[in-house]
Amino acid sequence: MTRPSRTRDDIVSDVDLVLSIADGQHAALAELYARYGRIVFSLARRIIVDTGLAEDVAQEVFLALWRDPGKFDPDRGAFGTWLLSLTHHRSVDTVRREEAVRRRRARAVQQGESQALTDAPLPVADEAIGGVRRDRVRKALGSLPAPQREALTLAYFGGYTQREVAAITGTPLGTVKTRMLAGMRRLRGDLAADDGTAGDLL
Repeated sequence: MTRPSRTRDDIVSDVDLVLSIADGQHAALAELYARYGRIVFSLARRIIVDTGLAEDVAQEVFLALWRDPGKFDPDRGAFGTWLLSLTHHRSVDTVRREEAVRRRRARAVQQGESQALTDAPLPVADEAIGGVRRDRVRKALGSLPAPQREALTLAYFGGYTQREVAAITGTPLGTVKTRMLAGMRRLRGDLAADDGTAGDLL
């Protein structure tokens, strides 16, 4: 990761702060938390609903940043987009984990442990099918130009409105709308033969 030149010396960029975290500076992590902590928590709570679990996810996200700041690649998009994408993945994983725990408990109570094990293949098969579909969507998204991918990721996986996407990325609202429209058209074409995957996503 190369340090970019600053346009204003009194403003420390997100990338500079990530580089400082790599140097072990706790103050840099605190500054990024001040900038993004609220929006990370809000996204996690929107997905998970449970406030306590959302707080845990927010802490995990910033802890992951502290442990391995090198995972952020500024050449692939803005830091805020990357951080929200990480938050989305952690939140979805948390929801799935909690649902799996509830299902196991319910089966154990209603049918006993042996019957619960017998019922396991169907959910596993369903999850495998869903995983294949998600992989195809991710592959299609990965083929989009970075600005289109960024806008669609925030809108469809982050749950943000076009106006919010514009604010997060620092892009004019009209530009965001154009990027999303172009991205959706391309995704529909790429996923048209995928047994309805394009319709499910868009």
